[in-house]
Amino acid sequence: TWKWVVGPMFLYLCERLVRFWRSQQKVVITKVVIHPFKTIELQMMKKGFKMEVGQYIFVKCPAVSRLEWHPFTLTSAPEEDYFSIHVRIVGDWTEGLFNACGCDKQEFQEAWKLPKIAVDGPFGTASEDVFRYETVMLVGAGIGVTPFASVLKSVWYKYCHDATNLKLKKIYFYWLCRDTHAFEWFADLLQSLEAQMQERNNADFLSYNIYLTGWDETQATHFAVHHEEEKDVITGLKQKTLYGRPNWENEFKTIAGKHPGSRIGVFLCGPEGLADTLNKQSISNSEADPRGVHFIFNKENF
Repeated sequence: TWKWVVGPMFLYLCERLVRFWRSQQKVVITKVVIHPFKTIELQMMKKGFKMEVGQYIFVKCPAVSRLEWHPFTLTSAPEEDYFSIHVRIVGDWTEGLFNACGCDKQEFQEAWKLPKIAVDGPFGTASEDVFRYETVMLVGAGIGVTPFASVLKSVWYKYCHDATNLKLKKIYFYWLCRDTHAFEWFADLLQSLEAQMQERNNADFLSYNIYLTGWDETQATHFAVHHEEEKDVITGLKQKTLYGRPNWENEFKTIAGKHPGSRIGVFLCGPEGLADTLNKQSISNSEADPRGVHFIFNKENF
């Protein structure tokens, strides 16, 4: 028995030592941004830190807890000179981080007063393969939208730098949310991308649909009254917010019809139930002919 135990224990010990070494490396918080509905953005710098789109890190704040490590998806792009995470304040640890960063105070917080942060990572995810496809479907459910913030930022940087060498030609983005609280900070990014794509006369590069799944009759009535306005009353985007859930069969068939003979990457960050649905649709809408359309499913679950 000891022969089978020693190997895994040795690997576990090595992993602990690597994490301890990484936790001792200096991390500087360069900026703290307070977004609506108690969501904060931490922008940080660390010597030798290299990331790819959609990756995640483990974060420890000794001022809150000396032992707890929490995973957060990186929301910055590799092209930026910092890396960032968005933290929704939903528990004791995140509340402690919120207070440690001085976000509960009205006055300006000096940089030297910000807490020490330890970072382990980054670690890879399926989202890194986005740039291997000409056409992709990005599906984020709730806070699962965070890896796609990194993806969309990176796409924009690559597009501005050299659009001709960018293999990715079309993005279909779907965001499913139960309520409007999560729309605030990500809608700002979509507004920026929307405006910049229009300036370059390539508004068709990014197609996005936002679904509010936790709607009631009052919201539905308000939606109907304001639907004809130029911009959506919830997000401020030109694309109107949709109520309910997507008809995935219709969505897949429509996209398959627009891109015959293509390999289409389907990327999800969301619950297991939605993953099963998208996986079945990817299989059923892929053709048996190797020259036909094929949907390649990739997922991250939470």
